[in-house]
Amino acid sequence: MKWDKKEISSDLVKDISAKYGCELLTASILARRGICTGEAIRFFLEDDILSLRNPFALDGMEDAVERILAAKDEGEKVLVFGDSDVDGITGTALLAGYLENMGIDVTWRIPTGEDAYGLSMEAVEDFAAIDGTLIITVDCGISRFAEIKRAQELSIDVIVTDHHEQQEELPSALVIINPKLKNSTYPFRNLAGCGVAFKLVSALRFAQRSELYGQQICLLNTRPANETWIIEVAKMRNLIVTNTLTEAIVPGRISISETRLPAFLQGQQIFCWDAALHKQTFAKLFGNSIEVGMLDIAPQIGKAIPQTADQSLLRIKELSKIAKYSDRDLSELDVFINLFTSYAQVCAKNPADTEGENADIQLAALGTIADIMPLLDENRIIARRGIEALKKNPRQGLLQLLQKLDLAGRFETKDVSWRLCPVINAARRMGSAETAAALFFEKDAVKREKLAGELVSMNENRKELEEETWSVIETMAYKSFEEYEEKLVLIFSEKINKGVTGLMAQRAVRIFNVPSIAISVNDEYCTGSIRSARGYNIHILFQQCADLFIDAGGHKVAGGFSMEMKNWDAFIKNLKEIACAIEFEEEQTTETIQIDAELPHSFLSPDILKTIDMFEPYGNDNEQLNFMTKKLIVRETNFIGKPESKHLKLILDTGKYKWPALYWQNADRVINKEFGVNDKVDIVFNVTRDYFKGNETPQLMILDLKKSE
Repeated sequence: MKWDKKEISSDLVKDISAKYGCELLTASILARRGICTGEAIRFFLEDDILSLRNPFALDGMEDAVERILAAKDEGEKVLVFGDSDVDGITGTALLAGYLENMGIDVTWRIPTGEDAYGLSMEAVEDFAAIDGTLIITVDCGISRFAEIKRAQELSIDVIVTDHHEQQEELPSALVIINPKLKNSTYPFRNLAGCGVAFKLVSALRFAQRSELYGQQICLLNTRPANETWIIEVAKMRNLIVTNTLTEAIVPGRISISETRLPAFLQGQQIFCWDAALHKQTFAKLFGNSIEVGMLDIAPQIGKAIPQTADQSLLRIKELSKIAKYSDRDLSELDVFINLFTSYAQVCAKNPADTEGENADIQLAALGTIADIMPLLDENRIIARRGIEALKKNPRQGLLQLLQKLDLAGRFETKDVSWRLCPVINAARRMGSAETAAALFFEKDAVKREKLAGELVSMNENRKELEEETWSVIETMAYKSFEEYEEKLVLIFSEKINKGVTGLMAQRAVRIFNVPSIAISVNDEYCTGSIRSARGYNIHILFQQCADLFIDAGGHKVAGGFSMEMKNWDAFIKNLKEIACAIEFEEEQTTETIQIDAELPHSFLSPDILKTIDMFEPYGNDNEQLNFMTKKLIVRETNFIGKPESKHLKLILDTGKYKWPALYWQNADRVINKEFGVNDKVDIVFNVTRDYFKGNETPQLMILDLKKSE
């Protein structure tokens, strides 16, 4: 293996440390990972739920909230229709559960058994038959043109909440909320489907709790600038700045009617910080006869946020976290906007909301992790706060699953990803997705316990099915690899359960390292999953086969489709053309480990766990930290593993601390006497925790080891 520690500027590290108040080690890791802007750093150093982005910044959010509130007022029947994977199930449970708490007549539905992906004609027709009038999709809907058109014909409104890439056209839904819309101005594209549902619930909470919901307000500030005065105003609606105005005024030179202020301020609620001061400024600029109705909001904000009481905006700027992470110099008005936003968010919360939000964010975290969303930006807060809440007070359903898996209280993000989420997803793979969804809606404790047990059993059956299926199609996979010029793998059979097509495609990717397709076929239809490799964007394949598919969707690296078998020959022809055109980037022949920091012996103490925890949660686009330390002394070597001892457990000496270390699949290196007791070694490693009999012990997981020179 090649060890690569990227060179970085020591000045950059010092600047990050000084500006953002973090240790030099943390600053060096951020710099080496290219996380250098305040906006990006904020989501690593802060995890306050108030730091999440405003849900009303998503296009269509207020329209969706208004339609849902109208449904409540009119006593309408609402259907929440979600996808059947972990992302869709958690988002469905999150949204439908909140609508039920609002008092809305809500039901839920997800594809199950042999149902195709996404909103179906049958679901629309069934809902119309019971006089339903509003469907809200979760983690699906962006490609359901015919079904949404049919809903319109039946006088059913559809709100689409989704996160998949849109096609050239959009369905004729009443509202579409999706951060990946081509014209979206939302700052973060990579929310999970359940993340979008969480945003909708957050917007509904604000709408029901805050008097400011739907109100147009203005924030006004004045400040001197050489011989002029600057009047700056921001219009806000639902805490989103919708318009701004700046006027530079020389005292006594112009009347207020000659400025843009009267038209801009007409009919607005005007808030300011220290109204008396700004009224004096207006009198100085335009004469004593001018009266502008300003409400001094400083006293109320001072009560809600005590550290701001009796402080100027300039002084508050020095204390502001938002100002600290801004990549530009904030004006007094910017500080006022941020302060007012925080105040409104604090005032809109109550203890019941906090409890409900903690329960909801657990589901949002699961879906985000399960759907392999980048753990950057606000996904970090969703995942981190969700996992923390899951450890402290698991919501019903998840509590029973954690107990069944012996994870209650102590687990890490990898346990959520590799143990908890697969159990939930097993229901879909085994054709019974409604079992997993029912777990989150079931109010009877005994029945929840039973459902949790069924999910664990399904997961065991899924593992057996996966092995049996691969044994049937393995030969086909190898032949396909050759047939498609070692650029693509296609495996298909009526013996592939459609619930494991994704697993089969992923296994093929692991073996062949090329994009892989696994398809479950029958006489009339087939259902397939695609997994990418080596940077190939599967949307290219979707686009080139769009006229053949009944439906298709997914992300750049994973997706699925359904197709009529009459299109099979055309599909195969397309695949051969696609495979010929695939070009991969040249791969390195030697595996390279990217090192985040070299630790001197003095840094290798239990305190290193603080740094480890700061960068949690780990996952897509935020891999575990890789450290390097040189000249550690090997004090003990022990062989572990059954039936054959293939692994090593070492004790490594730093001088002050002795660290247990695991080194998988490398027992032969001691057997062959490449190193042994009392030798000095250089290692690249992760730091983890070992939980045994209720005790927590830090340990090293060695990625590579070399005898010190």
